[in-house]
Amino acid sequence: MTINIILGAQWGDEGKGKLVDIQSREAQLCCRAAGGSNAGHLIKVDGVSYSFHLLPSGLMNPKCMNFIGSGVVFHIPTFFSELKELEEKGLVAVHDRILVSDRVNVLLDMHMAVDGLEEKELGDESIGTTRRGIGPCYQTSRARTGIKMTDIFYPELLEKKVRRLADGYKKRFGDLFEYDVEAELAYLEKYRETMKKYVVDGVAFMTSAQQSGTKIVVEGANALMLDVDYGSYPFVTSSSTTLAGIIGGLTLNPKNITETIGVVKAYTTRVGWGAFKTEDTEEVGTQLQEIGREWGTSTGRRRRCGWLDLVVMRYSHSINFYDAINLTKLDVLDTFETIKIAVAYKVDGQELESYPADLAILEQAEVVYHEMPGWQTPTTNVKTYEELPQKARDYVEYIEKFLGVKVKYIGTGPEREAMITRA
Repeated sequence: MTINIILGAQWGDEGKGKLVDIQSREAQLCCRAAGGSNAGHLIKVDGVSYSFHLLPSGLMNPKCMNFIGSGVVFHIPTFFSELKELEEKGLVAVHDRILVSDRVNVLLDMHMAVDGLEEKELGDESIGTTRRGIGPCYQTSRARTGIKMTDIFYPELLEKKVRRLADGYKKRFGDLFEYDVEAELAYLEKYRETMKKYVVDGVAFMTSAQQSGTKIVVEGANALMLDVDYGSYPFVTSSSTTLAGIIGGLTLNPKNITETIGVVKAYTTRVGWGAFKTEDTEEVGTQLQEIGREWGTSTGRRRRCGWLDLVVMRYSHSINFYDAINLTKLDVLDTFETIKIAVAYKVDGQELESYPADLAILEQAEVVYHEMPGWQTPTTNVKTYEELPQKARDYVEYIEKFLGVKVKYIGTGPEREAMITRA
């Protein structure tokens, strides 16, 4: 049995989907553990782009079963619309290769309506959410008033819980709360019988998979710096995006984990508000955005761009304990004459020990950069490490030495095959 866990190590959008796709070709099971349809993984094969949001990317492999774990917030219409889209693009038997834990929290259209209202409430201090209802759904889960997948199959109980939620939001937001509870109940009724095919006891399913020696790939959603506890709070998602969140969301035996891989873009991007110390709002940032096609798979929003931040990466590694790194989009840096890497934060001349929780300290911090010469040679679709220009290898090896973690995989373009694997 092997369990390989693939996690975003920055602020998301690192390109996790491609490595998940590659590893899923040898796996028997691909799992999602947390988050919802706010995750966006894009995989390009033979010129065709496949978008995954709620669904695991392992659906690309016709022999791989896929599972949505108990820590996920699950929007039923999105589930079926994504399956339909993948089916129309020619993926085989997608409806027969996906199962869902009976313990997932069901994300309602009601949660989406509330998400927008909460962002309006915050005004200039808004989080910059995807407005997919993720936060409000996790709120109701933690308040013990949410809808579990098992509730879907008990019409009277379901209606009682949905109406209770709606009444509470109506009291809070008044006429601003534009929501049709009857329409929500009608669609839940429509999907009730259809969902039965996909729903399993999630704990029993994962126990069986681990005991039977199944090769498992776990696809992390979002990334460490968006974790609700350890990310750049409050500009984070509402789920646990850490290794601990993966273990809890799928009931994995930690002793069975074979490899934890941190996926790192060769520079840094983030979507929405929040601190971003290496952001470049001038020429470099624009170049990275345009060359790297930095806009979201889920939202279409343009990403903020800047240099690689090894302070963030060291912090990320101290929480997720990566066994290996997948460095993606190295080819985006091909044309730069000089490349900068953040190696420390200083306040009043003193180097900070770690990425700070205190936003005031973070605001004051000065970034210390290490500069390296660019290779200014095309690396797109390079397949072996030896083929990379020496200066590109110097860049990779500097990252390895700083973090003390092997850069095992290097992405050199959007296509599935544009990936270097080092022994």
